Amino acid sequence: MPLPRPLLRLLACLLALATSASLSATIGTFSVRDYGATGDGTTLDSPAINAAIEAAAAAGGGTVVLPAGDYLSYTIRLRSHITLHLGPGATLLAADPPAPGEPGGYDAPEPNEWNEYQDFGHSHWRNSLIYGEDLTDVSITGPGLIYGRGLSRGNGRISLPVNATPPPTDDGELPDVLKADGPFDYPPRPDLTPGPFNYPNARDALPAGVGNKAIALKNCTNVTLRDFRMLHGGHFAILATGVDNLTIDNLTIDTNRDGMDIDACSNVRISNTAVNAPWDDAICLKSSHGLGYARVCENVTITNCFVSGYDEGTLLDGTRTRTTQRFGGVMGRIKFGTEAGGGFRNITIDNCVFDYSRGLALEQVDGGVLEDVSISNITMRDVQNAPIFIRLGARLRSPVAAGPGTVRRINISNIVASNVAPDHGILIAGLPDHPIEDVTLSNLRFHYAGGGTAEQANREVPGYERAYPDPDVFGTMPSWGMFARHVANLRLHDIELRTDTPDARPAIHLEGANGASFRDVSLQPAEGEPTWVLRDVEDLQTLRTSGKPDNFTR
Repeated sequence: MPLPRPLLRLLACLLALATSASLSATIGTFSVRDYGATGDGTTLDSPAINAAIEAAAAAGGGTVVLPAGDYLSYTIRLRSHITLHLGPGATLLAADPPAPGEPGGYDAPEPNEWNEYQDFGHSHWRNSLIYGEDLTDVSITGPGLIYGRGLSRGNGRISLPVNATPPPTDDGELPDVLKADGPFDYPPRPDLTPGPFNYPNARDALPAGVGNKAIALKNCTNVTLRDFRMLHGGHFAILATGVDNLTIDNLTIDTNRDGMDIDACSNVRISNTAVNAPWDDAICLKSSHGLGYARVCENVTITNCFVSGYDEGTLLDGTRTRTTQRFGGVMGRIKFGTEAGGGFRNITIDNCVFDYSRGLALEQVDGGVLEDVSISNITMRDVQNAPIFIRLGARLRSPVAAGPGTVRRINISNIVASNVAPDHGILIAGLPDHPIEDVTLSNLRFHYAGGGTAEQANREVPGYERAYPDPDVFGTMPSWGMFARHVANLRLHDIELRTDTPDARPAIHLEGANGASFRDVSLQPAEGEPTWVLRDVEDLQTLRTSGKPDNFTR
């Protein structure tokens, strides 16, 4: 029996609405499968992925989708107004580079006349798994995985397998010839003029066809990276240089060198992100000369993030194992520097967790500024070296550096740290004629491992003005709680520093300090051990502070 006419009209309307909705859902969406990608993990899919991106760009923009599958790829070239979406079950897999002398592979590193002022990885962007240059309105979204299996971290064409131990000359580690002699320094140059620096580092330089970054972005605006995972990212899992309005949210990065380097960027929001980086820094702000001019890294917020130094891959799989050994301890920290010629300003870090990693590092050694920084609500466990390291040095690896820069107006508050390695304590080191200024530390609870010796307490610490800026360069410090040298207007209040085992070193070493104030500072060394060392200290005031009478002034 035929259906009534009204019911037929209703069904026709519903069918039209469903068809319209289906068409609307696909408009602006470009599946890489439609352009020849196989997702089988053995066929090279980057030509198909790039074809989908070009089609989306030709249409004025859109979302390029990688459905479930394993997409073996060389360089993927982003375009403006494009979202690259890694769907559930999708893995973008970095292919191994071709054999030496064979054509193909990743895009060649572009020429850069400013190579000598930063690492090779910082000077080039195109030799990456994914790169974008001079783009606007571009996104990479998840929940899929970027696996940089075939990327180099330096020291060779292909990185070592997950959880393998890198060679002992890993970046930032002291060469074996220097380890026995303790910390090192560059040859003295009293005039404090820059260069030459003999860069790029030969261990990092790579030929055409070899990729060394998972994601590299240069001179882009309005960029969003959200909701995906990364494993084994090469020299940098993410390198953003000269990027404005950058949002990084809800990523999990588990990598074999730097997690993310935010270089000479402005208006950056990093949130809800976990980075495991046992061999290098987890979240690092820089201001290199890679763009050919000094550009400040500014207006940055890092919030609700987690950093660690577990064995690579074990953050993603949930085992969080700790067999990796590295000179000076594993890394995985939040840091400003080392490339710092453009400077840093207006930075906030809050609500972050450090586990089995190094501590906070704020470094200005290349002639720029480091100013107006607020850090709060941090927890740290199993800290591998200084929980707080603030350094003003004079390496001056910048063509525009006329002399040492400035470090000033830093507030650090509400931090708890346990099982802190005994070597350094809080380490704040400026220069004789360029003190670190206006640092306030408040509401800190630090528990150190202890165990320092009287011999260590008598050690004289050189200035290391030219040295690579890391606590390890200074060696074991002659105090366990804090060593501060060449500082002005240092304020500590509501502080508890204690050792879990006896330590023969003093708790506090102040040297070349002007205008220091300690209020409600509890220092708990072993009974009978010294508490303070004061050298060339002016206008020191104490109130309710261990080892000093109330209203003590000097």
